[in-house]
Amino acid sequence: MISESQKWFFLVGLVLCAALLYTLSPILTPFLVSAVLAYLGDPIADKLEKWGLSRTAAVSVCFAVLTLVFAIIILIVAPMLVNQIKVLSALLPEISAWVRTTALPYINERTGLTLETWNLSAISEEIDWASTGGIARSIVDSITSSSLALIGFGANLLLIPVVTFYLLRDWDVLIERIGLLIPRQYIETSSTLARECHSVLGAFIRGQLIVMAALGLIYSTGLSLLGLKLGLVIGLIAGVGSLVPYLGTIIGVGLALIAAFFQFDSIWPIVGVAAVFIVGQVLEGSVLTPLLVGDRIGLHPVAVIFAVLAGGQLFGFTGVLLALPVAAVIMVLLRHMHANYKESRLYGGKSEPSE
Repeated sequence: MISESQKWFFLVGLVLCAALLYTLSPILTPFLVSAVLAYLGDPIADKLEKWGLSRTAAVSVCFAVLTLVFAIIILIVAPMLVNQIKVLSALLPEISAWVRTTALPYINERTGLTLETWNLSAISEEIDWASTGGIARSIVDSITSSSLALIGFGANLLLIPVVTFYLLRDWDVLIERIGLLIPRQYIETSSTLARECHSVLGAFIRGQLIVMAALGLIYSTGLSLLGLKLGLVIGLIAGVGSLVPYLGTIIGVGLALIAAFFQFDSIWPIVGVAAVFIVGQVLEGSVLTPLLVGDRIGLHPVAVIFAVLAGGQLFGFTGVLLALPVAAVIMVLLRHMHANYKESRLYGGKSEPSE
């Protein structure tokens, strides 16, 4: 049994670790992303080691293959995305004109509100240009801070492959050393929890990534076959958004309907857009998610949304990406805590044995 002093020691250590993580969160992004990539690449490196390669050679092969795959994807997708951006830039003036001449007058008439669009010419005439020195300084400061943020983002981006390489190369050694830190009396329980977390986490991450890619492909292909000019980018956004239940579908349907409304004069393409997303949802719910992810995590949709928002609040965009894997691990731990609680005297109402 754990003594009272040991309980306080572990509790204080846990609180200090949490405070340290929160304090260092601005610089943790490349390390957290690298840890996830190393975790995903470790099974591949282990398999290559079994084929006779050294660990360093196995990791180098993994990096070479991944670099080639990403390069091929970029070479194929980048020109398409550039074309989509050109289409979007050509469509924006039409959307702006429709909002100004149709949507706002309709809202004003129906609701009694007075909504007006900005008149850039009038705003320009009313500016006191003699006092724009402060405005100019603010703009320069904003550009400078944005440039620094962009440089920091680029540095983090370059840091990720370096950190991933070293983590992946020494992954087994790190896991072994962490295992040696666990008190021997708890090693069996810790090993059981680690194996279950590994099983759930590995299946979830791989399955969810495949589901996101499959949905992005389904939506992009379906919308492009309908002739929607922005089909590719909308499909990709919907696929990535499927990380959060229903979010990808809501965003994708909204964007696709708006794009179809301004591109087509008939209602049938709009019906086709709805059909594409209905097919995608049916395939996701009945085939993709049960087959690739399953119900091993058992997270309620509300819990998923909370996890994503909490991750974003604590660690920004990286927290959003890591929220569900961390939530999956926490769910495994909570299941074991729940099982122990139901076997405890507190739950059963039994009194402590008298001495």
